[in-house]
Amino acid sequence: MAKRDYYEVLGVARNASESDIKKSYRRLAMKFHPDRNPNNREAEERFKECKEAYEVLTDTRKRAAYDQFGHAGVDAAAGAAGAGFGGFGAGGIRDVFDEVFGDIFGARAGGRTVYRGADLRYDLELSLEEAVFGTSARIDVPTRVECSECGGSGARKGTSPVTCTTCHGRGQVRLQQGFFSIQQTCPTCRGAGKMILEPCLECRGAGSVRREKELSVKVPAGVDNGDRIRLAGEGERSDNGGPPGDLYVEIHVREHPIFTREGTNLYCEVPISFVTAALGGELEVPTLADRVTIRVPHETQTGKLFRLRGKGVRSVRDGSLGDLICRVVVETPIHLTHRQKELLREFEESMSEHGDKHSPKASSWLDSVKRFFEGIKS
Repeated sequence: MAKRDYYEVLGVARNASESDIKKSYRRLAMKFHPDRNPNNREAEERFKECKEAYEVLTDTRKRAAYDQFGHAGVDAAAGAAGAGFGGFGAGGIRDVFDEVFGDIFGARAGGRTVYRGADLRYDLELSLEEAVFGTSARIDVPTRVECSECGGSGARKGTSPVTCTTCHGRGQVRLQQGFFSIQQTCPTCRGAGKMILEPCLECRGAGSVRREKELSVKVPAGVDNGDRIRLAGEGERSDNGGPPGDLYVEIHVREHPIFTREGTNLYCEVPISFVTAALGGELEVPTLADRVTIRVPHETQTGKLFRLRGKGVRSVRDGSLGDLICRVVVETPIHLTHRQKELLREFEESMSEHGDKHSPKASSWLDSVKRFFEGIKS
């Protein structure tokens, strides 16, 4: 039976782009796939017919031969390939998954699979103020960039890469082992589909050179340790024509001499004299933006917390605003003069005249210790 025109089989015009051919093939392959049409001989034949047409029209060399000579221009090549285009089995099913679902793993260009470049990571160190309020940073990223000498082709100036003679530009070769057909990366061109006969002297045929690329990173307000900023397309370039990878800038916040951060809250310790703790008073404390005054009540103990609403960090995710929490620490005076020591002893004697009412915690602790030792003796 005479073969139908390949363009008619796929329902595309003779000047259709590869993208249009691929789109039509996907639709027809899913429609006539044997798994969707069990025991349907006609659907199986249509599936093989679509597959044969697709393999010819997405191969530049075969398509040119078909356009010029028709089926006679490609039938000889098909016969030399062993199983031919009409073979249906593991290889045929594999092709459907490659073409219909292959974009999950890689894109296709010129009938070959291409892969995106590798992602990169850059560690960016910020001060707490820069992390809280946001900033713009200039960074130098070591990466591979297109070789200016050869324009990324990898071939010496004045020459060009040639189509691989092993895979004929597809980047992959198929090995037939009995009933099974195995497809693998071409060992000659390593999947590139092209060979470089005269390598570029600058990049030695790689098409890229190592350089430091300067980039500007806009850091949003509220970022914290471990947050990442993605710069799309600023990663490594692809080796075989695919899109570049991404650059992930990971944030590291330096320790601050005054504040520590937990989520959107800031914490700090505020030392106060034992006189202020006992009598009370006003205390000026810093925030990241300004200064505020807090009122310390009399008889304040070490560890008391003062919460300053809205003086923390604004969340980069939901915009909520945290607090500043100050923990007071009563400081014991040092380097006392002889007179100061005398005054403290007089103060201590005046305290003892009124029993334990001035130091209830110490009295309670001593009672607990006493009961503890009594329990041991009994």
